[in-house]
Amino acid sequence: MSVTLVLDSGVSRQLVRGRKEKGIDRYDEVWDGVYVMSPLASLFHQELVADFCELLREVVKKPGLGRVQPGANVSDRRTNWKKNYRIPDVVVVLDGGRAIDCDTHWFGGPDFLVEIDSPDDDIEKKLPFYSKVGVRELLIVDRDTRALRLFRLVDGTLVLKGQSEPGKSVWLHSEVLPLAFRWRANRTKSHIEVKRTDGRAGHWVV
Repeated sequence: MSVTLVLDSGVSRQLVRGRKEKGIDRYDEVWDGVYVMSPLASLFHQELVADFCELLREVVKKPGLGRVQPGANVSDRRTNWKKNYRIPDVVVVLDGGRAIDCDTHWFGGPDFLVEIDSPDDDIEKKLPFYSKVGVRELLIVDRDTRALRLFRLVDGTLVLKGQSEPGKSVWLHSEVLPLAFRWRANRTKSHIEVKRTDGRAGHWVV
């Protein structure tokens, strides 16, 4: 991944303003005061986000357990939040969770996040931030292979609890949601299999 460092504040403001005017700043973030310009999500990336939102709404929103959003601002501060925030691909906030709705952003960590890992993304660099705000679980999905990694908050740090990938098609069980995820493949393509773990009917292929 190439990185461009702009030290001229005038040029920096012009770049940011231009992205906003063109409407391509939807997933730009600020990491401790540093403006991070995220690459545009591919159509396939967006389809994965939509599929996860659809199944999570079925499990979380419809029964009234919480809220599901396709991307939302998450910050470690209630005010001046634009100085430090991230925008995960899918956000799940359960009723009674620690995240506080500040209208413009969530203050504190949501209960469950999904990040689609596309080329040139720096998702692993977000782990310290997500740990700091108290995200309980994070599912990272490789956009191209659909391999899965599930992280869980342990003693204040998100740690890898399991991987489901080519050669290792195992179920990854969430402790936050009544769901399990695994990588699967047929003769033509890879996909993600999701099932309910609470005894209720529910099975999806993403």
